[in-house]
Amino acid sequence: MLWHLTGEVRAVLALPAALTLQVAHPAVGAGVDDHSVFRTDPWGRAQRSVASTQLWVYGGEAALEEGRRLRRLHRHIHGTDALGRLYHALDPATYGWVHATGFPAYRYAQRVMGTRPFTEAEERQLYAEWLCVGRVLGIADRDMPQTLEEFWPYYRGVLREELEATAVVRELVATDVDVPLPPGRAARLLRPAWPLLVPPLLRARRFLTIGLMPPDAREAIGLEWTARQERSLRRFGRVVRVAVPLLPERLRYLPYARRARRAARRVNDARREARRP
Repeated sequence: MLWHLTGEVRAVLALPAALTLQVAHPAVGAGVDDHSVFRTDPWGRAQRSVASTQLWVYGGEAALEEGRRLRRLHRHIHGTDALGRLYHALDPATYGWVHATGFPAYRYAQRVMGTRPFTEAEERQLYAEWLCVGRVLGIADRDMPQTLEEFWPYYRGVLREELEATAVVRELVATDVDVPLPPGRAARLLRPAWPLLVPPLLRARRFLTIGLMPPDAREAIGLEWTARQERSLRRFGRVVRVAVPLLPERLRYLPYARRARRAARRVNDARREARRP
């Protein structure tokens, strides 16, 4: 299931909600606040995050090296949060939460933008595959709920007892922050109109970030969401669920996913050819 979900544009639309859910954990939020370049290089940070998630699913042996790289990168991320609490990025509870957010994010994105909600069997399969991603990231089985029956009490407990509207959460849904120009050629093309483009860009980011977050998480963090916004989200979801399947593969899937899918088709074609009499 992850092979078909992760590289599609709908997963990219859901990524800001998942990332915001991660940084609502005070330890994760403090680490990002203190050590991330998301303010000074948001475009590069987003590009690297997307590339990393693609590797987890489509990278093969490269996925394992990416998991090791991420652990090396986070080894030195530690400090004290705004309330004086110590944090370390590789603390099992902290690192485990970052991984755990992917499953409810995929599940809710499917409900909003998919043709139908996942069946119970599909949810179980998706969760089993997500556990494999956790192992790629170097998370021990003992630090991840092993079944959905274990996951949901864990997840709701974190929502109830630990999440808050951290400084990073507030910044990620703000509509009055500075956004630097995208790098490269885009900067030259967009520079004259950039002051006019930033306000609607930030409003769209806020709408998708809060709207595509599971409602129970949205409520736990304290993010406002109105009935009118919910109706707009449902209209948006209907457009996406009709439009995306009609897109050609080069527009529907990200480059890494397209290459992996082409390679898989070549392998399957070769196998079928070998079975012919």
